[in-house]
Amino acid sequence: MNSYIFYAMAFLTRANASSHLAAQEVAALKRVFQNLDRSSCPTRYNFHLHSVFSDGQLQPDEILSQVIAIGLQGLAITDHHSVLGYHLAQDILVDRRKRDPRTPLPQLWTGVEISAELLGTEVHILGYGFDPRHAAIQHYLQGEKVTGNDFNARYVIDAIHAAHGLAVLAHPCRYRKAAEDLIPAAAALGIDGTEAFYAYRKALPWTPSEIQTELVSSLNAQYHLFNTCGTDTHGRDMLSRV
Repeated sequence: MNSYIFYAMAFLTRANASSHLAAQEVAALKRVFQNLDRSSCPTRYNFHLHSVFSDGQLQPDEILSQVIAIGLQGLAITDHHSVLGYHLAQDILVDRRKRDPRTPLPQLWTGVEISAELLGTEVHILGYGFDPRHAAIQHYLQGEKVTGNDFNARYVIDAIHAAHGLAVLAHPCRYRKAAEDLIPAAAALGIDGTEAFYAYRKALPWTPSEIQTELVSSLNAQYHLFNTCGTDTHGRDMLSRV
């Protein structure tokens, strides 16, 4: 066997293993999303938070320290156009599991928040459970929002799906266009869910806004979409938005 064939086979083996792992993680994530409710966040799950690798104030190790103290079962670090925080946090978790395999640790899924255009409005699309090494999503992981056709929500959603992930419309009641318009449009493009449980007012303790939760949950049910939740933390306390 010549060296080219050997390395090609090795690459395909790693790629297949990565795709298989991503598929397993997405299957588990779907089961979690199917069972989320207004009490799930922020003490059991948190699928929207930021580190110093975008516009947050927490280092990945500080995030994990709070996650463990809170007792979260699962989370995603959703930095804007970056997975650097995810990679560092994942390395920390792997090291902790090796040193103390008996201690329960949270499930960390890949996450990212991507700016996109939908119905002439800039929105944010959250990606979860994707393969961060997949070529389809690399364009959106360079630290800044893209321009041109790639800025279209259709292409963002397609890229997340091509990388074996799930796409979710973040805080659908925060945009210039109404959620009643945006959610059906996103559903038509194949989005998997929208952020139903979100604190539109920066209240303490963190609590999903009742009116918006009812509206978004109803639309999600109508269009067969997942309800997701997240604090959208940018500050130093993961139990609040700022």
